[in-house]
Amino acid sequence: MILTLVAMLSMTTAFAEGEKATSANSVEAYELNINMNKLFAALDLANDQKEAVADIHHTFASELKFAAQYANNDRKALVARAIDNDVKWMRYVLNDKQFHTYLTLLNTTINNRGLNK
Repeated sequence: MILTLVAMLSMTTAFAEGEKATSANSVEAYELNINMNKLFAALDLANDQKEAVADIHHTFASELKFAAQYANNDRKALVARAIDNDVKWMRYVLNDKQFHTYLTLLNTTINNRGLNK
């Protein structure tokens, strides 16, 4: 009985690792359809920041969608460049507290989608 439990747990772990590896190869992982109103609320943005953040996010999402079309090595470089640009542009728009919150959300999203591999 214990051996069956161990076998089931190891198969589940191996299956989950395979899922994460394939998720980065799917086009859906590169599409960032987020609720901008919830992002605005989470970052506690002023009205003048909202349009800038929406524009930066739109550019970032476009760059990720573009990167999904390329082979693995090229895709990794394009994703890294898109993330670097996004962080650099958000740094100009957000204050320190907002920027810290944004980085937390961005890192969580990237990790959940398997784009950090």
